[in-house]
Amino acid sequence: MIDTYTPRYREIEQVLRERIAGLRPGDPLPSDTELCREFDVSRMTARNAMQRLAEEGLIEREPGRGSFVAEPPAHRRANSLMSFSKEMRRRGRVPSSRIVDRLLRPPTATEAASLRVPEDEPVVCLRRIRLADGEAIAIEQAALQGRCASAVLTADLERGSLHAVLADAGFVPTRGSATITAECATAEDSRLLGVPPLDPLLVERRVIVDQRGRPLEYTESRYPADRYALDVAFSVEDAQARPRRKG
Repeated sequence: MIDTYTPRYREIEQVLRERIAGLRPGDPLPSDTELCREFDVSRMTARNAMQRLAEEGLIEREPGRGSFVAEPPAHRRANSLMSFSKEMRRRGRVPSSRIVDRLLRPPTATEAASLRVPEDEPVVCLRRIRLADGEAIAIEQAALQGRCASAVLTADLERGSLHAVLADAGFVPTRGSATITAECATAEDSRLLGVPPLDPLLVERRVIVDQRGRPLEYTESRYPADRYALDVAFSVEDAQARPRRKG
């Protein structure tokens, strides 16, 4: 039986995302107290939903004033992941995909380790060119648990979102980790992305788990350096611990 449980803060977060899509930067959002009343949840649950939206740069929380719709960011934040389709729509661009491969096959050693499956257990391989306004933005290759096969192999994934398909099937992409590197474009990258061989690429490899903490997806995305970027928010280590100089 498929476990379709979704935490309440995630449900509230999704409702707020849909509302934000119809609002303008600077428009006010409900307070934590108002969310508690509307959804009949604790203040902590309401705060968790709002905090996730703030971490993604969708809202701004101003102490003493409230929460407001933020200006759309130029780039995705490195500490969050939204579907490519949503990200491009937020930038005012039209997303689409071109499927290169979609099949069941044995996993590579890296995929098997990341998904925690035996090397002889088939995974779903989905390789797509991700486009915005017809321009190739990324080559994305995803390996997914075999239990997702019936949903992934039949869905319209040239116009639709993989994560939306997975969530509708009861496999909710919930959290993950990623490694970001710089690499040179291979001959295949050059052909599929329309960039010169050896051009710089930003390469993101990530593992995403479902709502039960089970590995769901291992994906490699390859972006031309002049077409995609990530924003990073950070704290300076030990900044508060440094002694002040006298005088």
